[in-house]
Amino acid sequence: MGYTLVIAEKPSAAERIAKALDENGKPEVYEENGVRYYKAIRDGIELVIVPAIGHLFLVSQKGSGWIYPVFNVEWVAAYRVNKRASNTKHFINLISKLAKNADSFISATDFDIEGSQIAYNILRYACGSESLSRAKRMKFSALTKDELINAYYSLSETLDWGLIEAGRARHEIDWIYGINLSRALMTSLKNVAGKYHTLSTGRVQGPTLSFIAKREREIKSFVPKPYWTISAQAEINGGIYVLQYEKGKLLTKSEAEKVVEECSDKAGIITAISSFERSLSPPPPFDISSLQSEAYSLFGYTPSRTMAIAERLYLAALISYPRTGSQRFPPSIDLSFILKQLKEHERYAHIVESILSRGNLSPTEGKKEDPAHPPIHPTGTLPEEKLSPEEEKIFDLVVRRFLAIFGPPSIRESVKVTVTVSSHVFYLRGAKTKVAGWQEAYEPYVKTEEVEIPSVREGEQVRIINVNLEEKYTAPPPRYNPNSLLKLMEANQIGTKATRADIIETLYERRYITGRQIEITDLGFSVINVLSTYCPRVLSVDLTRELEEAMSQIESQKKTRQEVIVDAIDKLTPILEDFKRREKEIGGALNEALSKIQQKQFSLGKCPLCGGELKIIRSKKSRKRFIGCSNYWSGTCNFSAPLPQAGMLEPTSKTCPNCGFPILLVRRPRRRPQELCVNWQKCKGAE
Repeated sequence: MGYTLVIAEKPSAAERIAKALDENGKPEVYEENGVRYYKAIRDGIELVIVPAIGHLFLVSQKGSGWIYPVFNVEWVAAYRVNKRASNTKHFINLISKLAKNADSFISATDFDIEGSQIAYNILRYACGSESLSRAKRMKFSALTKDELINAYYSLSETLDWGLIEAGRARHEIDWIYGINLSRALMTSLKNVAGKYHTLSTGRVQGPTLSFIAKREREIKSFVPKPYWTISAQAEINGGIYVLQYEKGKLLTKSEAEKVVEECSDKAGIITAISSFERSLSPPPPFDISSLQSEAYSLFGYTPSRTMAIAERLYLAALISYPRTGSQRFPPSIDLSFILKQLKEHERYAHIVESILSRGNLSPTEGKKEDPAHPPIHPTGTLPEEKLSPEEEKIFDLVVRRFLAIFGPPSIRESVKVTVTVSSHVFYLRGAKTKVAGWQEAYEPYVKTEEVEIPSVREGEQVRIINVNLEEKYTAPPPRYNPNSLLKLMEANQIGTKATRADIIETLYERRYITGRQIEITDLGFSVINVLSTYCPRVLSVDLTRELEEAMSQIESQKKTRQEVIVDAIDKLTPILEDFKRREKEIGGALNEALSKIQQKQFSLGKCPLCGGELKIIRSKKSRKRFIGCSNYWSGTCNFSAPLPQAGMLEPTSKTCPNCGFPILLVRRPRRRPQELCVNWQKCKGAE
């Protein structure tokens, strides 16, 4: 008699599933070519739990030739098309070997499009297509023992075909769009200039970059206009307070100067005092977008960084599945149990006691629903190992947000004191929290300001010390940051909650954008200008949204995968035909832009030692990059300095305050950008 082969998405998930399903919590551990797998016994049935390591199979071109258009695709082992995925070969070989003696299969990957797609491909291509009819689906939202056992006893009799077909379509359409559009760009350049340069775009990448380009044009074309603001300093009950003029902006200087003249050296009279209270309900529980937004606001973490941290916490069974769009808890979630578990954590014990003492648990919930997963919440499991500082921050944020949703409303009081000076009105405003409510649980992350004002009465006279006039200028619209750009993508319904952060990272990696306050680079502008001039349909948000909606209909089984792919190809074909017709023009425009960019990118500015030009140079022998001075070849300067070999280098306009050498920006994937003095070996400030 054979066994049941259980397929997990990652090694750490496989270990947790094995320990949960084994009746004694001690599954047998085996290892082959560095891949661990497990044997567990439950109800007399032998379970073999084996991990994947994410996607083991990828979409690839069917047939050979670096051409476009190409619409024939196939799924192949990841190690065959991606050199960095060489380790996937051991996972595939092991799964194929174990599948031979299995009489049934369980998909125990994450319950979403990606997880379902991963398991399907493994079953079809590593275990054999006949395994699909013998496979069941295990659905869970947390890697805790109880939830995994419940999921095992509640297996779906078949695989989740809606998610699988939607996942297959998404990967295939994204590949078809990405590979064809990117090859069209690079082929146009190569045919005209005879050189190769990595360029890319895609059905989501293009519109996202277009958003940034549009904002950059708005900023550059913005003409600031002057305006004036007025404030006054007043002495009230022995303290000095700032009063704001009733008109926030004055558009002419003469009007502003007249107000200052009429109010200077005059006494003020308190003519009105008003106050009102407002009730602030707790915020809803986190979905992935709101967690990413809050983490960016509080800690400066990019969306992709927050996602990576949250996934580690999920794999450690500390929080629920993070890639969720839900803000509503299903009845199956035992909120009381989670609270009692959190009570064992010293940091949260007093808050939990207060919540439980109120009796009825009625959490605040939002409007968003995700049938696959609940909102992000702590599982109640306490950390078994010390968390990293960034993991500790996200874990604490998730726990406190969860505790806050059970709290009563917060009561805020706002007070406005009206001070009349001559015939002009000024305001003194104050605000304070009267009842903390839910903010007590969320205290470190509450964004409210306490502004105390003195006790005053109507008719009271105040001394105006001075009246200040300040000239200001209207500001252009702000640049996007990774968080606001992700929100814009979500609002326009392009990409998914699982892919948007990765799209933004890709734009950084392609050097299309730079900086935390995102600026489009010359290269990014060049690509957008070419696309908008010669094939604007590629940048269409409507086209991307239509494809997203079509793929959602596959998930709900209203459309078939095949008809959506055919429709997507029909939309892409005329775009590629336009490319073919205008290859020469497109290639010429790209070549001209790239030549200017490359000259600008490799030049860092003047050498403080000799006045020559510092450049980024790549050694012909070692292929390593370093910095050298243009006067080296004339023998008048021998300055050179090594550079980091990993990551992207971006010149800045800054110079080191310690040594006067230029400063570079070093950007590595999923890490905070680092400023580097090019003279770092000898600069005193770098010590």
